[in-house]
Amino acid sequence: MPQRHRLTALAAAVLLAACGGGGGDDNRGELRSDPQTLATLTAAQIDTGATDSGLRPLTGAARCDVRVVALDYDTIGVRGEQANASGVLLVPAGACAGASHPLVAYAKGTDVQKPRTLANPSDGETFLLAAMYAAQGYAVVATDYLGYAKSTYGFHPYLHADSEASVVVDSIRAAREAARRQNVALSGKVMVTGYSQGGHSSAAAQRAIERDNAGEINLVAGAHLSAPLNLSGSFKLTEAIAGYQFFVPFIVTSWQKVYGNIYTDVNQVFRQPYAASIENLLPSPTLTYTTLVTTGALPGGTPNQARDALFQPAFLADVRTNDNNPLYQAARRNDLLGWNPRARTLLCAGAADPTVPPALHQQVAQADFASRGLSNVTSVDVDPSVQAAFGPGGVAPTDPTSPAFATYYGSYHGTYVPPFCHAQARTVFEQVR
Repeated sequence: MPQRHRLTALAAAVLLAACGGGGGDDNRGELRSDPQTLATLTAAQIDTGATDSGLRPLTGAARCDVRVVALDYDTIGVRGEQANASGVLLVPAGACAGASHPLVAYAKGTDVQKPRTLANPSDGETFLLAAMYAAQGYAVVATDYLGYAKSTYGFHPYLHADSEASVVVDSIRAAREAARRQNVALSGKVMVTGYSQGGHSSAAAQRAIERDNAGEINLVAGAHLSAPLNLSGSFKLTEAIAGYQFFVPFIVTSWQKVYGNIYTDVNQVFRQPYAASIENLLPSPTLTYTTLVTTGALPGGTPNQARDALFQPAFLADVRTNDNNPLYQAARRNDLLGWNPRARTLLCAGAADPTVPPALHQQVAQADFASRGLSNVTSVDVDPSVQAAFGPGGVAPTDPTSPAFATYYGSYHGTYVPPFCHAQARTVFEQVR
C-alpha cells in the first residue's frame, strides 16, 4: 500500500542526516541539473509495446512520439528542510511537438527498491504512462519520491501525506521549468493522479494545491486510483491485507522516523529476528519483493501468518482497540478524509482488491465526500472489466486452493487494475483538458 512531533534521539539523528539544514522552501521545484533526454519512444514503438502487453484496447493508437526526460529537483523534507527528488518528464513529440500540452502529475505505487527510477524508458510503469497519457498529447511528470533514486534524503516518509504532497507539487514546478528550457509549450492546465500509495499521494497533492497553491497551479482534475485514503480504518482490521509483510512494517518504521513516538523500543513492536533489521530495511538498495522473502528479511506465508511472525500481539491489539495509540493517531493524521475537493475528482478501484479494499477506502471516502453534498467526486469499480479480462471463463476464480485463485488475486492489485483505472482517469481528463 498497486503513497506522513516529537523526536527521539534516533529519529533526530536520521533527520539530521537526511538534510543539510533548514530553510529549503525558497528553491522548491528548481532543477538541480539540466533535464536530460534519455530516449524517444516513437508512436510505432508505443503501439507495438501496447499491443504486445495487451494495453492497446485501453490506450488506443499513439498519436505522439514521447521523449523521456530525466529530472532532479529541489523539494523539502518532512520538516521543511532542504531535500531533493528525481523523476521523469514525458514530453509529447513527433506529430505533437508543436502543440500546447496539459500536464499530468503522477505519483507511483509502493516501491521496495530504493535505486529504481521512473526515468527509465524500459520501466513498465513509465511505459504505461507514456502509452496512456503522453502518446495522447499530455505531458506527464512522475516523481520518484523522497529517499529513492537520486534523492539523498535519509529515508522515505511512506504514506506521510504532507511530504507526499510537497514532492508532487514540486515535481509540477520542476516540469514547468524543464519544459521552458526545452521550448515545450504547456497549456497551464494540471491534473494529478496516482496508483495505490500514489493515489494517497495524489489526493494529498490535490488537497494541498487547492488549499495553498490555487493561484499558482490551475488544477482541473484529480484521479486517485486504488488509493488507501482511510489509513486509520485499516488498523482496525482483524484480517491482514495481501502484502501485509511489506506495507505495514514500512508504515510503522516510516512514521517512527517522522513522528518519533510510535514506539520507544523496536522490540515492543516487532518480533525477532525481524526487529534486529526492520528499521532500515525499506526501501532496500538491493532486495525486491521476492528476495525480501526468499532471503528471510521478511516472512512469507499467508497475510495473517506474516503478520503474526512480524508483530508483537500486544502491540497489534492496542492499535486496534486504543484510539490513543500513537500509531493509530498517526494514521488519523494521514487519512485523506474530511476535505472538500474543488476540481473534478475520480476515485477508482476494483471491488475485489485484497490489498487496498475499496469497501474500507474508496467507499468510505466517497461517503465522506457525499455527506457534505459534494457532487464533483465520482467513484468507479473496474472489477467487471478485470473479471472479464483475467478471470478464467470471464469470472473470478472461487476455489482458494487452486493455482488460478492464487494467480488471480496475487496479480489483482498490482497488475490487473491499474490499466483499467488509468483509462477511467484519462476519460475524466479528456473532458477538462
